[in-house]
Amino acid sequence: MLIFSGGLDSAVTAYKLRDEGVSMSLISFNYGQRHVKELGHAANLADQLDAAHDIVDLTSLGRILGGSALTDPAVSVPHGHYRAETMRSTVVPNRNAIMLEIAAGSAVARGADAVAFGAHSGDHAIYPDCRPEFFTLLQASIRAGNEGHIAPGFRLVAPFLGHTKTGIVSEGARLGVPFGLTWSCYEGGDVHCGACGTCVERREAFDEAGVADPTVYALTPKGTVQ
Repeated sequence: MLIFSGGLDSAVTAYKLRDEGVSMSLISFNYGQRHVKELGHAANLADQLDAAHDIVDLTSLGRILGGSALTDPAVSVPHGHYRAETMRSTVVPNRNAIMLEIAAGSAVARGADAVAFGAHSGDHAIYPDCRPEFFTLLQASIRAGNEGHIAPGFRLVAPFLGHTKTGIVSEGARLGVPFGLTWSCYEGGDVHCGACGTCVERREAFDEAGVADPTVYALTPKGTVQ
């Protein structure tokens, strides 16, 4: 089972698993995120992959996880690079643990032997729930909490945990991922804003990978409106 946001990372993860012959289902979450339009992109990509796709309604969760730019309308989405300290306002407390635990529960119920996630090394500085030690500990917790019911060798799979976003784009190009169907922007507007951390990282990754970027951005690299 793959946690599937409709973003670039999860899309490349899905295509990579399919290329490796893995049988998978997709699970997405509506947690009251500002960029909820990503779920429409997730659904479109699921159709392209011909994969089963569930969207879990956690909209009430967003109301109790305030203070994040992704869930709280009173907090503006910061602009700039992910390395900037301001990007910490995009952290949603315990988000990945919640999603991974739910996905694991569903996987155990279905007899699946793994849950996959598209975290990568560029996430490590800002998001503690995207770091290797988090996955190691959570995997142990899931195994212990489902002892006697879980598939032998059950594991969390994060194939890009040690890779950069640039590497993910390169791999996606090799796999023929339809990048234009993915959504990254935290603003959730009509097109990618081009200024928030994930837009900056996305554009930078395509440029460094030497891969044509099909994304329409509201702002050019110099900050002018297109």
